Amino acid sequence: MGTLNELFDPDRVAVVGATSREGAVGRAVTSNLLDDFDGDTVPVNPNYDEVLGTPCVDAVADADADVAVIVVPPSIVLDAIEACGEAGVRNVVVITAGFGETGEDGAAREQRLAEIADEYDLNLVGPNSLGIMSTPSGMNATFGPENALPGGLSFMSQSGAFVTAVLDWANDNGIGFKDVVSLGNKAVLDETDFVDHWGDDEETDVIIGYLEGIEDGREFIETARETTRDTPIVAVKSGRTSAGAQAASSHTGTLAGSDKAYEAGLDQAGVIRAESVDELFDSAGILGSQPLPDTDSVAIVTNAGGPGVMATDAVGDADLDMASFTGETTDRLSESMPDEANIHNPVDVIGDADVERFREALEITVADDNVGAALVLAAPTATIDFDELAEAITGVSDEMDAPVAACLMGGDRTRKPKQRLQSKGIPCYFDPARAIDSLATLAEYRDIKAREYADPMSFDVDRERAREILGTVRERDDNRLGVEAMELLDAYGIPTPAGEIVDSPERAREVAAGIDGGVVMKIVSPDILHKSDIGGVAVGVEDGEVADTYEDLITRARNYQPDATVLGVQVQEMVDLDDGVETIVGMNRDPQFGPLLMFGLGGIFVEVMEDTTFRVAPVSEPEAREMTEEIQSAPLLRGARGRDPVDVDAVIETIGRLSQLVTDFPAILELDINPLVALPDDDGGTNAAAVDVRLTVDPEELDS
Repeated sequence: MGTLNELFDPDRVAVVGATSREGAVGRAVTSNLLDDFDGDTVPVNPNYDEVLGTPCVDAVADADADVAVIVVPPSIVLDAIEACGEAGVRNVVVITAGFGETGEDGAAREQRLAEIADEYDLNLVGPNSLGIMSTPSGMNATFGPENALPGGLSFMSQSGAFVTAVLDWANDNGIGFKDVVSLGNKAVLDETDFVDHWGDDEETDVIIGYLEGIEDGREFIETARETTRDTPIVAVKSGRTSAGAQAASSHTGTLAGSDKAYEAGLDQAGVIRAESVDELFDSAGILGSQPLPDTDSVAIVTNAGGPGVMATDAVGDADLDMASFTGETTDRLSESMPDEANIHNPVDVIGDADVERFREALEITVADDNVGAALVLAAPTATIDFDELAEAITGVSDEMDAPVAACLMGGDRTRKPKQRLQSKGIPCYFDPARAIDSLATLAEYRDIKAREYADPMSFDVDRERAREILGTVRERDDNRLGVEAMELLDAYGIPTPAGEIVDSPERAREVAAGIDGGVVMKIVSPDILHKSDIGGVAVGVEDGEVADTYEDLITRARNYQPDATVLGVQVQEMVDLDDGVETIVGMNRDPQFGPLLMFGLGGIFVEVMEDTTFRVAPVSEPEAREMTEEIQSAPLLRGARGRDPVDVDAVIETIGRLSQLVTDFPAILELDINPLVALPDDDGGTNAAAVDVRLTVDPEELDS
């Protein structure tokens, strides 16, 4: 697939299915292009000599076009696309609906569409798309009601209706765009292709998106990481709740992945996730207009004590800091402000302040090296003119390297000053919290740009032995494996306690005799997941009690579930849980992002406390280390209330080895090591032990 430059900057656009009929999509697209497009618009329809006063050709082969917009009925879309390919038109936008979003027949038609596009190497948008726009040439190849204003945002949306709504709102608010794409069903080009293209586009300052799903999560992560080195990406991902995810699936024909996967994947990709449309454009606006802060410290200059406190609270909520002024700064403020003013952060210039007092306070505070960003917050008074204040803020901003945001609290009198500030690239809000959140976005992107992505962790492992163990699911009635698969962990170097699964009391005695001290004995059955709940676990069993305990465990399992498959009893070395911390390392395979790793507090607490964190595998060593630091119970790992710290490096290595295992074997659908006991770091060895494991395997994937 080639460059997308021609898709957005064509000389000639053909509208295949153009018509003069009122209310028709073909008329709307043709009209939009004729109204604003700098290039040539060529209607294609054998039933017309002209459309809207423009000569019409019979076939796309006669159009000599760079881009073809397809608006014919679904039954002839495939023929139209093939005609584009044969005519050498490499860029195609399919507006027609009736494909994967409509059911089995539509999905088959969409599959054939993708095959034709691949055969002719087409850059194809859609189907089921509103169309595309590019403001430098005035190209509006959509059936939307109006064109976009020019600007530095490039916008992709999986909902055409969202595009029209956003453009209507953006035009009212003076927000402009470089390119706009309605992704539609993403049969060929998807979000990753546009992120890749806009990342190289010097005219795109910020990429924004509305996404309901991501086609290839791993590819998106890798592409976005490259792009966000220079170009920020902000996205709204809908379907955060299970109900929302279902709605997204039925709307687009895309299987929605879990929100945990998207949360982890977007973060790893360096994408800033917005939770609302306001937040999307607040973030995009400030990223496209203001410099990045050197520090997280914010200075607030206000004439209103209450709103100043609100802004201070918002700083804490946003994980920013209130700047601590130097002595020189407080001295200068003391000399220039009235005695009643507060010269510490937040600086309160008090209610009778005029514009000059505001200007002076702002100039003094932003000159402080401890200040990374500034907020000017003003309530209306008889002594202040908002037009003059906007001019003063702009003047100070022009002289400073740090970002500044404004908050003008009022009604009609703030409208024009707000527009003046925004035209100069200074975001202005009514709500102090929105202003602070925008400044926090700058700090977040600064940290994203500073990231250094390491290669995934990799170890010498026995893949063939792992494959053999996974293959044992072919010999059983279900595809679940439990502790009988502990050798799988051994094959990947994940430490496990000494032990064995036995099928007789005699063998149980032999294994126990080879283990120092008492042993743990567990029933082994893929049908009994919570063994302790049925008394299927015995701890501290001495050698003389092993045989009787074996019989007792088997009997309990049979009584609990007579039809359960019982493979035997595991006899295992005891791990000192009193000195260790029970954690869990797990994986669930997400439809879009693939293996989603989980780490958290384990044992019986995982379901109760849900103290977990996630990453998309494969993970690097820094990412695995971050997982051990993010959970709320992280202090337990590093020693808390007199406890010895555990071997965190051993936990990190286990996360890395599990990451490699589930990446190497897509057949593993889910896997839990619970508990992974993290033990004190006291002898320089590997002080972690995978005590229990269970996993689900897709046998068909093993054969592929």
